[in-house]
Amino acid sequence: MIDKIALTLLVIGGINWGSVGLFQFDIVAWICGGQTGIVSRIIYVVVGLAALWCISLLFREHNDLVDHSPNASMT
Repeated sequence: MIDKIALTLLVIGGINWGSVGLFQFDIVAWICGGQTGIVSRIIYVVVGLAALWCISLLFREHNDLVDHSPNASMT
C-alpha cells in the first residue's frame, strides 16, 4: 500500500516538474499559494520522501513486488 502511495506522489511530482520544465509553471505553487508557502513546502517534502522510498523499489526482488493478498487474483 505504501508503495502505491509513494508511486502516486512521485507521478504527481513528475507532472509538476514537467510543467515547470515545459511551461515554467509550478502547479503546486499555483494551487498552494507560492513556492515559499508552508503548504507548498510540505507537499515538496512529502514528494521528496516518496522519491526516497521509491529508491527501495529498485533493489527489491520481483517476487516482493507482487501483491499476494487473497483478493489480488479476483480480476
